[in-house]
Amino acid sequence: MNITNLPNLNESVLAGLNFFIKNKPQKLDLKKYVFPIVVGSGNAYNTGKIIFSGQAAVFANESTFKNILKAYSPLIKNKTIKQAVIISASGGKDAAWEIKLAKKNKLKTTLLTCNAESAGAKLADEVILFRKIAEPQTYNISTYLGMILAVSDEKAEIIKKFIGTFKLPKNFKKYQAFSFILPDEFSEITGMLDIKKHELFGPHVSIRSFSYGEARHAKFVNPTKDEMVISLGENKYFGDAKHRLEINMPKGARAGLVMALTYYIIGKIQGAKKPYFKKNITKYCQDGPKAYGKTVNFDVIVPGN
Repeated sequence: MNITNLPNLNESVLAGLNFFIKNKPQKLDLKKYVFPIVVGSGNAYNTGKIIFSGQAAVFANESTFKNILKAYSPLIKNKTIKQAVIISASGGKDAAWEIKLAKKNKLKTTLLTCNAESAGAKLADEVILFRKIAEPQTYNISTYLGMILAVSDEKAEIIKKFIGTFKLPKNFKKYQAFSFILPDEFSEITGMLDIKKHELFGPHVSIRSFSYGEARHAKFVNPTKDEMVISLGENKYFGDAKHRLEINMPKGARAGLVMALTYYIIGKIQGAKKPYFKKNITKYCQDGPKAYGKTVNFDVIVPGN
């Protein structure tokens, strides 16, 4: 992959799906994790919430983990909580100190990662390795999509086929703002879209993401013809009525499809706007914050495994 010709997010979505068509992710058995503390940073945190949405769990990120351990210390001491599941594609950054701290609190640690040689993998009691393809820094499509598919048991070829039938209206490029409205059962994915907005556009393009329930709470008091409101399903209320796009989702749609489709649409928006990400990602990798305990720069292109 050439740094000067980075793919847009939608192109990496299709590449990831092609990979998983040929390399089906292993199935992740969640039954052995009973009331765990699930820890992740950024979209690893959101992925954890998606993966464990159907069972009891406590969720923490790099900023809240220490306080969560203190708050739940009585349940840790009486063995109600025995496990910590740390999710990190790289297995580095915050994962290493989180695993150390979890073990200090006598929790059995499991690391979900794409890097078997990482500092976190060398520390965790159990490591579950997921395969991924090479992608630009921050994209993390195949990394977390693979983990989600390992639980949702969706077929990548069916997801790709549905995305292939989807077409944005020709005039979508004119919009200065976009909003996504997702069914309530996929509320965790709105956080993933918010992160993609920050990474790809920063302050330059407005992309908002809400569940249907969230959208009802005064998020669209000020409709405008400059915003396209994209809903997965019917939208009776939100945004200018002439500037809504309703997507008829297949029956039984699950998280992998919703993530892949919405990422694909954001990639299309990325291609229609100025290349903010492509112009700035190299400088960010060189001059931005380093991983904890590290002095080396991040790779602009994160290799596959």
